[in-house]
Amino acid sequence: MSNGAYRAAYDESLADPDAFWGRASRLVDWVTPPPRVLDDDRPPFYRWFTGGTLNTCFNALDRHVAAGRGAQAALHHDSPVTGTKTTFTYAELLDRVATFAGALDSLGVTKGDRVVIYMPMVPEAVVAMLACARIGAVHSVVFGGFAPAELAARIEDARPTVVVAASCGIETTRVVEYKPMLDAALDRSSHKPESVIVLQRPQARAAVGERDTDWEELDWDELVADAEPADCVEVAATDPLYILYTSGTTGRPKGIVRDNGGHAVALRWSMENVFGIGPGDAWFTASDVGWVVGHSYIVYAPLLTGATTVLYEGKPVGTPDAGAFWRVIAEYGVKGMFTAPTAYRAIKREDPEGRLMRGHDLSSLRTVFLAGERLDPDTYAWASERLGVPVVDNWWQTETGWPVAANLRGLEPMPIKAGSPTVPCPGYAVHVLDERGERLPAGREGAICIRLPLPPGTLPTLWGDDDRYVAGYLSAFDGYYLTGDGGLVDEDGYLYVMGRTDDVLNVAGHRLSTGSIEAALAGHEAVAECAVIGVADELKGQVPRGLVVLKAGIDAGAEGERIRAELVQRVRDEVGAVASLHRVDIVPALPKTRSGKILRKTMREMADGRTPVVPGTIEDAGVLETLAPVLRGPA
Repeated sequence: MSNGAYRAAYDESLADPDAFWGRASRLVDWVTPPPRVLDDDRPPFYRWFTGGTLNTCFNALDRHVAAGRGAQAALHHDSPVTGTKTTFTYAELLDRVATFAGALDSLGVTKGDRVVIYMPMVPEAVVAMLACARIGAVHSVVFGGFAPAELAARIEDARPTVVVAASCGIETTRVVEYKPMLDAALDRSSHKPESVIVLQRPQARAAVGERDTDWEELDWDELVADAEPADCVEVAATDPLYILYTSGTTGRPKGIVRDNGGHAVALRWSMENVFGIGPGDAWFTASDVGWVVGHSYIVYAPLLTGATTVLYEGKPVGTPDAGAFWRVIAEYGVKGMFTAPTAYRAIKREDPEGRLMRGHDLSSLRTVFLAGERLDPDTYAWASERLGVPVVDNWWQTETGWPVAANLRGLEPMPIKAGSPTVPCPGYAVHVLDERGERLPAGREGAICIRLPLPPGTLPTLWGDDDRYVAGYLSAFDGYYLTGDGGLVDEDGYLYVMGRTDDVLNVAGHRLSTGSIEAALAGHEAVAECAVIGVADELKGQVPRGLVVLKAGIDAGAEGERIRAELVQRVRDEVGAVASLHRVDIVPALPKTRSGKILRKTMREMADGRTPVVPGTIEDAGVLETLAPVLRGPA
């Protein structure tokens, strides 16, 4: 591990968090500078910057305009699914945000009220988020296209004063009408908002106000036309900025709370120190504003920094082809890109030779950052070789809001090890623990935990449920936050995240991670992507089963038997005979959420003969139907 800038920063962040984060707090503008940095009066409920006041929208927009950046591009909206492109300067975005904030104010939305935002990747989604921050309201963005049951559960829990929605979202092959799903959700929910605002999109206009409702329905454009711009409202650092619900299909969803002060400081610090992006740089995060990556690194971090962010309404492949990302990078002079490994695996499968990169000037690109799924060494090697820039893994969660572990490209770049997100970021005291809560030595796999207090920007609690926060995250090991992921730290201090702890297999008493077996499978030259699940076995308790998708152009019928045999042997050679992997199925596709996470738990439930819990975020339910006979066949 480094003995330079990183080591100094990391050690100080843990030994003297008041000094480290107090210095970082100067990166944002305060109305009242915080008299206290770490508030540890009520553990395990730690708070940051108690007594300080600020406004997040002011820090994201107004201060840049005041400093002379008004004419700089703040946001490029690039939508290949509609064939449109629009650029908003900081001054133009500020004008739109202030006007919509005034519209919300005219509907009675005040500081502390909640606003649910149910929209696709359109500029108005960003405008609505920042408008809420401007007047001190708490936004809760629900991923566009969520089914009525999931949307209703979030409305029931957040109890919004207003819901802001779009008439539709646009996928590569279809238009998804949002308004009928919103109406169904509001019918289900006992809580009714006072108003529903609908942004009309020409691809599918929604009927507004044509039925009896318990709420007032309003057209976005008509509402904004009469609105007076609103000024920024001063809020406490510890006041909530947003609630983001973790995807769950049973029971009440978990509302992750993000506060204003710690969030602004952590994201502003991370943008330059972790990602190497400063004021004026162009930054492209290919995610969705409905996910935490979209909140943190499409909207807030780049704008808090004074960078230019790309809001992309499209896919890595199919809009129109696997060269879509390269076009965006070239067109906007992108310096850094952030997406999920799944996106690069999809591109690699469609264009393994990288031919579609040719003809695009990618000279502006300095770094690619990948997170959300484990970055397998094969995808890392492919992207690194084709792009000729560092490809950097980073690991974090909805709950943490910014990376727990990363290769800090701005603070001190480190050698990259394939399969590792590198080292813990300052503020995160990461330890690997055994079942008794004892720290494990280097190289031993266990539960990845973070010693309290968590740094600024992480969740202080769950919305309206302190007890559930403690029970779900803090009760397993005294004084630690349980990440739910398993892994190890090597002799150089590099962290390896091997997968969710419920993806750890117990094969005849031997604990094996699915990640290690997947790494062996992914290393085969014919494999585009793969997943390993543990299925019940009478003799060994569990045995692994592999599912692989082959690269484009490989004939599964002619080559399948050979490839399957080679894959079984690879696992035996690299993991050991103890893995007991005897079955590998070649499948056309793996089921995923729209954010790219492979649905291992759902497949495991199907393989064990149980009725699977299918999340509302599934990208294509037809993939599960295709896999059903494979998964439910003999082990």
